Amino acid sequence: MREWKGFVHGINLGGWYSQCDYSKDRLDNFIKEDDISRIADWGFDHLRLPVDYDIILSKDGSVTDDGLCRIQKAVDWCGGHGLNLLIDLHKTPGYSFDAQEGESGFFSSERYQELFYTIWESFASNFGKYGDRIAFDLLNEVTDKELLPAWERISSECIRRIRKTCPDTKIVLGSYWYNSVRAVKDLKGPFDENTVLGFHCYDPQFFTHQRAYWQPMMPADFESVYPVSYGYGAEMTKKIYGDDTLITGYDEEAVMSPGFFEKLFKDAVDTAAKFDLPLYCGEYGVIDRADLDSTLNWYRDIHKVFKEYGIGHALWSYKEMDFGFGDERMDPVRKDILDSNT
Repeated sequence: MREWKGFVHGINLGGWYSQCDYSKDRLDNFIKEDDISRIADWGFDHLRLPVDYDIILSKDGSVTDDGLCRIQKAVDWCGGHGLNLLIDLHKTPGYSFDAQEGESGFFSSERYQELFYTIWESFASNFGKYGDRIAFDLLNEVTDKELLPAWERISSECIRRIRKTCPDTKIVLGSYWYNSVRAVKDLKGPFDENTVLGFHCYDPQFFTHQRAYWQPMMPADFESVYPVSYGYGAEMTKKIYGDDTLITGYDEEAVMSPGFFEKLFKDAVDTAAKFDLPLYCGEYGVIDRADLDSTLNWYRDIHKVFKEYGIGHALWSYKEMDFGFGDERMDPVRKDILDSNT
């Protein structure tokens, strides 16, 4: 499996151009150049920039100069501070990973798919010229397994169009189940040599998403430490999410460790190795409701396995968004987390 140089240790800029109210104040002020400088000082090598179509497309479906200029600002800031940039289309017309919005025609509508291609053709023509320091993440998270055949067809056509302008730009391609690492093995290819197989990881979610108000199945008062025994982990996963297959096949009395992530990532690692492609985790992190000692423990475990297999990764997320790595509450453990990532 190849390592993706320049995209090894990253962080997301969630909430700036995505998952927000799209107000001018938000778009102008949520992230400043000082934030980019701070991230570079922490030792990260790249940023993942989530972008919703709302700031890119006008009502008539044309790409707006304002949206492109905003992304250009991020490109320029990253260039000035020695950071690479992964541009991620977080939402596209007719589809959102957000359960409150969901799939509303994208996977069956030629019109919506053409808008998707239009966005990426514009990104390719405007940002592909920056070479290795810019990469593309096609679509944030495909949800249901039954959408995979349509997604493979759409993503293949999108890559074909991007390649007309950007033959060498790295393109991240994810699978289904909200880009689960367990679904990477179902990506069939063929892939060109500049494809990167992508996934997201918030496992085990009973810990990383404890008291997550947006998850209807998560009890509002549930709390957990990390690590816990595999038996407890399986029990809580089954109780909250109705399925404990994520945490089976372990000694129930044993305590969760990096071995959990080694087993979890194995099929994806094998798939990337089979195609001789890099493997990349575009999102991972712990909710700001977890205790700090447990948060540090979780990061240490997952970072150990990322390093072991050479998996590039981008932490979710820099600021606020219920996961803010740069928020004041993280001050006591931030350096230790950064140290575990190098």
